[in-house]
Amino acid sequence: MTVDNEISRKIGPGLLVLAGFEESDTEADLDWMAGKVVRLRVFADADGVMNRSVQEAGGEILAVSQFTLYAAVRKGNRPSWSRAARGEVSQPLFERFVARLAAELGKPVPSGIFGADMRVSLVNDGPVTLTIDSRNPE
Repeated sequence: MTVDNEISRKIGPGLLVLAGFEESDTEADLDWMAGKVVRLRVFADADGVMNRSVQEAGGEILAVSQFTLYAAVRKGNRPSWSRAARGEVSQPLFERFVARLAAELGKPVPSGIFGADMRVSLVNDGPVTLTIDSRNPE
């Protein structure tokens, strides 16, 4: 991840977590999401089967706050982000979420710079891209 044309955060193999928050998100949502992210079995085992978690694979997590995940595009052509929590709500939620991820993973979790214009680069090895919603835990 770069900010102002300088690399500010970098991880090796692992997960890039784009996290969005609503005003109604609770501590229980943060706990559930952090546990789910760290325990998802999306890394290959010795047989090439997705059977290991990021923790079991010895991977890392980079967390980035991403309010645009809550874009509503049903009406018109300009996205609405009215479902996304305001910054004064989402920033503390994001910080607590990152702390929970680190506790679950057992090592520090670097994160994006809240509100900054970040450039995030990704090598999607797999690819595996999932949407996880604590309000709709399918």
